[in-house]
Amino acid sequence: MSSSQTSSPKGSTPAGTPGLRQVVPPERSRAGKRTGAIIGVSVLAAIVAYAVFVPLLAGTDQKLTDFSSARLPPSSAHLFGTDHAGRDLFVRLASGLRISLLIASLCAVLAMVLGLLVGAVSAALGGRADRIIMRCIDGVNAVPHLLLGVVIVAMFRGSVTAIIASIALTHWTQVARIVRSEVLSLRSLEYVEASYLLGATRGQVLWRHFLPGALGQGIVATVMLLPHAIWHESTLSFLGLGLSPDRASLGTLLQEAQAEVMLGGWWALLFPALLLVCTTLAIAACGAGLVSRTGGRS
Repeated sequence: MSSSQTSSPKGSTPAGTPGLRQVVPPERSRAGKRTGAIIGVSVLAAIVAYAVFVPLLAGTDQKLTDFSSARLPPSSAHLFGTDHAGRDLFVRLASGLRISLLIASLCAVLAMVLGLLVGAVSAALGGRADRIIMRCIDGVNAVPHLLLGVVIVAMFRGSVTAIIASIALTHWTQVARIVRSEVLSLRSLEYVEASYLLGATRGQVLWRHFLPGALGQGIVATVMLLPHAIWHESTLSFLGLGLSPDRASLGTLLQEAQAEVMLGGWWALLFPALLLVCTTLAIAACGAGLVSRTGGRS
């Protein structure tokens, strides 16, 4: 029998066969994620440094106006130009970014704490209690997050506390689901079963084993929630339901940019929008790298 008639082993494919997708080696995939995470951390560190140090070094009151310098385009004197009141957008954008990052961080931490407790308790109890809690979570998820946030903020317009509460109360359910899944996998481990056999109560096992074991997943979920919180705060402020116009944030700056663009002030929209996108992508890259490193669930 000639070599051309010899059948190839099962599952093998001739080299150079068109139409077949090449499998990326795991080492190359991990290296790509690691590189993306390093870039994300570097960009995020630069953004945070800009938000923290520029307002301190500027030493100017952002509430002061100078209408003789209003609507100046970007230049060496004003890197991002000026707004309708003559305020330097480079400094004002740093102040707004600092407020947005602070609000988003508080929202993410509060959502993580609430989701960690609810998810761990639900999985620890199990049975009917677990099913009732999960149905309540489904009910919260059924309500559009933005709509619920608008209702909460509209009752306390301009309140930072209301903004933080509206975002945290609409984003904790994702953390609860992730934590519950992690705790369910911990329940079958030998040291947990040994704790029950030694007389430990559900509360003791929850405090000593479940919460510490699920904390890593909660931290990963917190990092992944930061971009959502930033966009949510920006959306509320853009709609006029967030911070008052005299308190700069990414949302209020974008709201002010609507009128500026119509008058030719393109820089008033470009730089806040660009910074919002860069911050979101940098945090997302950091979160993806953290998920890849810890084996967390995104």
